[in-house]
Amino acid sequence: MTADQYFEGINEVLKKIRSTQSENIKKAARVMADSIAQGGVVHVFGSGHSVIPVLDIFPRYGSYVGFHPLMDPRLMWFNIIGPGGVQELLWLERQKGYASILLKRNKLKDKDVMLVFSHGGVNAVPVEMALGAKKAGLSVIAVTSMENQKKVSATHRGNRLCDIADITIDNCVPLEDALVKIEGQREPFAAGSTVAGVVIAMALVAEVAKILVDKGVPLKVFVSPNVEGIPKSHNEEVFEAYQKMMEREE
Repeated sequence: MTADQYFEGINEVLKKIRSTQSENIKKAARVMADSIAQGGVVHVFGSGHSVIPVLDIFPRYGSYVGFHPLMDPRLMWFNIIGPGGVQELLWLERQKGYASILLKRNKLKDKDVMLVFSHGGVNAVPVEMALGAKKAGLSVIAVTSMENQKKVSATHRGNRLCDIADITIDNCVPLEDALVKIEGQREPFAAGSTVAGVVIAMALVAEVAKILVDKGVPLKVFVSPNVEGIPKSHNEEVFEAYQKMMEREE
């Protein structure tokens, strides 16, 4: 069964992440936890399909206040062709200068952290998000494909995301971002970076939580209202804590 090729392929990716990237994940988690413990914010960014782990970090059942998803609908397709379509998004994320607009409307402090997801790691928007964060004094963590960045030329003045980041976590997915090949079909298919990105994201959520609990920092955890024993006011308190975090003074 061809599906087995995907199961085997993605299992190999996850094994490689665990065996080669665990230390980088732990380093990144310590930086993120230290920021949150000091009243900082972990800003999380991705465009295109790389927005999926951003959406899954927060708000997400099982996650907690401390993460700020930097989302822009123009960098998230809600159509295939035409307005809001993939062609527009692919064009926009390669345009120099757009990231500066996103950064201007968000409060960045030097005790914050910027976490950028980008399989390619060479397009203008993720690269400039990292550069802008560094300029503001933030630590930058990248989740990207190192195979891709080694083989593809940088499109933003020679900058690659991995060269800017303080810590880089390799998603261990090949350049094509596809894991299955069959006879008679030239191009591989069935993407791997989304699964890899979400797994890395949840590993970071888990590791950061443990560090914060060990530090005595209380967590405001977003919980499914279907869970027995959770008061109706619980998630309202989570949203209030998130709003308070985002309204911090300059």
